[in-house]
Amino acid sequence: MNKVAGPLPLKIRLLYGSGGAIYATKEAAYTMFILLYYTQVLGLGGSIAGAVIALGLVWDAISDPLVGALSDRLHSRHGRRHPFMFWSILPASVGFIGLFTPPDSLTGSQVGLAAWLLFWSLWVRTFVTTFSIPQLALGAEISHDYEERSQVMALRVASVFIFAVLLPAIGLGLIFSNSGDQDGRFIAENYPVYGLMSAGIVLVIATMTSIGTYRYRGANASGNSSFQGATPKTLLRDLLGTLENRNFRFIIGYDIMAMISYGVVSGMNMLVWTYYWEFTPAEASFLLAAPSLLGVGLVLLLLKPLSKRFSKQQLVRYSLYLMILDALWLYPMKLAGWLPDNGHPLLLVLNFILMLIFMGCFMMRAVNSASLVADISSEHEHASGRAQEGGFFSAVNFSSKLASVTGPVYIGISLDLVGLQKGMLPGQTPEAVLVGLVIAFGLGTLLPLAAALHFIGKVTISREKMAEIQAQLQANSGS
Repeated sequence: MNKVAGPLPLKIRLLYGSGGAIYATKEAAYTMFILLYYTQVLGLGGSIAGAVIALGLVWDAISDPLVGALSDRLHSRHGRRHPFMFWSILPASVGFIGLFTPPDSLTGSQVGLAAWLLFWSLWVRTFVTTFSIPQLALGAEISHDYEERSQVMALRVASVFIFAVLLPAIGLGLIFSNSGDQDGRFIAENYPVYGLMSAGIVLVIATMTSIGTYRYRGANASGNSSFQGATPKTLLRDLLGTLENRNFRFIIGYDIMAMISYGVVSGMNMLVWTYYWEFTPAEASFLLAAPSLLGVGLVLLLLKPLSKRFSKQQLVRYSLYLMILDALWLYPMKLAGWLPDNGHPLLLVLNFILMLIFMGCFMMRAVNSASLVADISSEHEHASGRAQEGGFFSAVNFSSKLASVTGPVYIGISLDLVGLQKGMLPGQTPEAVLVGLVIAFGLGTLLPLAAALHFIGKVTISREKMAEIQAQLQANSGS
C-alpha cells in the first residue's frame, strides 16, 4: 500500500470521514421519507411499497460484493478506489431528484408508482454503492494502527449519523413544516424540494472527499487501467474467501442481527412519532437531530479513552446491552398509563433521552464494527497474502443490506396488519392500531439485538495480535 508515513493529519481524517454523508443521504431518504411519501401521500399500498423497497435492497446487497471485488482488482493510474468514486458522483446526485419527483400522471396508479419507485431505487442504490464501497475500503488502507483505525472510522460513522439525521431534521424543520393547519409531511409538493437538497449534498461532498483523499490512491496508481484477473469465477472466489475467516463469519452473523433491529427502529420512528406520540414536524425534527448530534459528540469524545481500556468487541457488547435496556422502559410506561397525555412536554424529554442512548450506543457499535472489519482484512491478508479490503467491507455490507430487507418488508406488512391506512391522521387513529404499532416496534427491535449479542461474543481478535500482524505485513512489504 502507498500509505503516507506517520499519523494521519486531522484534515485527511475529516475529508475521508465526510464521505459517509453520501451513504447517509440515501439512508435518510429511505428510512424517514420514502415509505411515508409513497404510501400515505401518493397512495401506494404498504405491502407493495415494502416489497419494492426490499427488491432495491436485494439489488443493493448483490451489487456491494461485485463493486468491492472489482475495486480490489482494479489497477489504474488513479488507484483502486478513486475511479469508482469519481465516476459515481453525478449519477448518484441525479438519482435523488428522480426518486422524489414521480409524474402527476402516476398518482393513483399502483403499477405506475411501484415501477417508478423501483427504477429510481435501483439507480440510486447502484451509484451510491459504486461510490461508498470503494470509499469505505479506503479507510483500511490509509491507516494500519489499531487505535487510529477506530478514530478514522469514527469520523466516517459520525458523518453517516450526522447527515442521516441532519438532512431529515432540516427537511422537517424547513421543507415539511406545517402550512396553516396542514401537516407538511402530507403535502406532495414538498418532496421534490427535499430530493433537490439531497442531490446537492451528494454532489458537493462526494467531490470534496474524492479530491481530498486522492493522494492516498495506492501503490498501483500507474499504468493502464485494467481489472486484473476479474472473471466471474475469481470474483466469486474473492467473496467466498472472506468467509474462510472465522472471526469474519461471526461478524457477519452479529451484523445481520444488529441491522435487522436498526432497520425496524429507523423505519418505525417516523410512524410512531407521528401517530403514537403525535409529535409535530418541528418536534420530530428535534428528536432526529438533537439526540443524534449529542450522541455523536459523546462517542467522539469517549472513543479514545474507552479504546485504550476495552477491546473493540467489549465496546460492541456493552453498546448492545444498553440498547436492549433502552428499548424496555418508555413504551411500556406509556401503555401502562403512567405518562401524561400526548402534548405534554415531558414526553418530548423522555423520547429525547431514549434516542440519545440509542444513537450513542449504535454509533459506538458501528465504529468498532467497522474497525474490526479493517483488522480482520489485515488478518486475512497476513494468512493468505491477498489484500481484499473491498471484499471484506462489501461482504459485511452485503449481509447488512440483506438483513435490512427485513425492515421495510416487516414494517409494510405490519402497517397492513395493524390497519394503518391512507387518510388516518394523528389524534384520529384507533387505539388498537396504535398498540399494534408499538408491539410491532418492540418485537422487531429486541429479538435481533439479543441474537447479535450471541455472535459478537464469539469474535476473538486482540490488540496484541493485530500489532504482531501489522508488523509482519509491513516487514513483508518493505515498509
